[in-house]
Amino acid sequence: MSEAAESVPAGTTSVRRSRDVPMLVERARTGDPRAVARLITLVENGDTLLPAIAAALAPYAGQAQVVGLTGSPGVGKSTTTNELVRALRARGHRVGVLAVDPSSPFTGGAILGDRVRMQDHATDPGVYIRSMSSRGHLGGLAAATPQAVRVLEGAGCDVVLVETVGVGQAEVEVASLADTTLVLLAPGMGDAIQAVKAGILEIADVFVVNKADRDGVDATVRDIQGMIALGERGPGQWRPQVVRAVAARGEGIDDIAAAIDKHRGWLVEHGELRRRQEARAAAEIEAIALGTLRARIGSLRDGTELSTLAAKVAEGGLDPYAAADTLLAQLAR
Repeated sequence: MSEAAESVPAGTTSVRRSRDVPMLVERARTGDPRAVARLITLVENGDTLLPAIAAALAPYAGQAQVVGLTGSPGVGKSTTTNELVRALRARGHRVGVLAVDPSSPFTGGAILGDRVRMQDHATDPGVYIRSMSSRGHLGGLAAATPQAVRVLEGAGCDVVLVETVGVGQAEVEVASLADTTLVLLAPGMGDAIQAVKAGILEIADVFVVNKADRDGVDATVRDIQGMIALGERGPGQWRPQVVRAVAARGEGIDDIAAAIDKHRGWLVEHGELRRRQEARAAAEIEAIALGTLRARIGSLRDGTELSTLAAKVAEGGLDPYAAADTLLAQLAR
């Protein structure tokens, strides 16, 4: 089901340009990569068909295991993702990959090069790989990533791997999207103080210390284990796993998969999987509602209400909170 290297069947042009949502969803369900690509493109572009697409995909929500991979640039996220795909395919799973790449703050362009490292699976019909530009969205993901995950769930993927942009200490949005979050590290990340203050480490369900053949790996593992020990956990709460790997040589990948399986079992046993799915749905609803409000506020700029309120605030005749209340009342009408 890979997006690349497929023969071109009859009707390809109609699929690539189609706005027939039921047909696209039906063909995506059969594994047609072009139908999947078309749906994700419509989602990324915020097309007016987005509500219809979401409605058509709703019956398939929650059927895929969503695994997030995040970490600083250069820790080996794409290589690890590539090897995880290999392991999951050996189990017979259909796998979807969403690889988010950074976009330029100057031109808006993006190289979309993460999937270059995943060419081993380019012709595998059981794998769909899609690169997405962050389009300036903060948090390590693209704004359209949650809906793209729904497309891949609807396309019958058993597991969806979401690889974030190379992130810093505070980009933790992937934790609200994934059932299981892998934080990748590498020797040389810094001392124990650096480990403790990195907020991204607090979201990990599994720590993967990649490039474990380098000097300093023992110190890195020790720092992470020390940070985990500082956390307060009640009886039955999940304790993050620490796994060593050398993804470039395929070493430790089975251990990563086993840690993901263990966390999945804990999620199901403690009802946490449903809670995370509901939290993810709440975040989606909130984002859509806020986006709608922003669009309506933007439309007010074409009128006089916002300008009038701004003038009153600027001259001191009205405080900004009262002006905001007035603006919200205007939106409600």
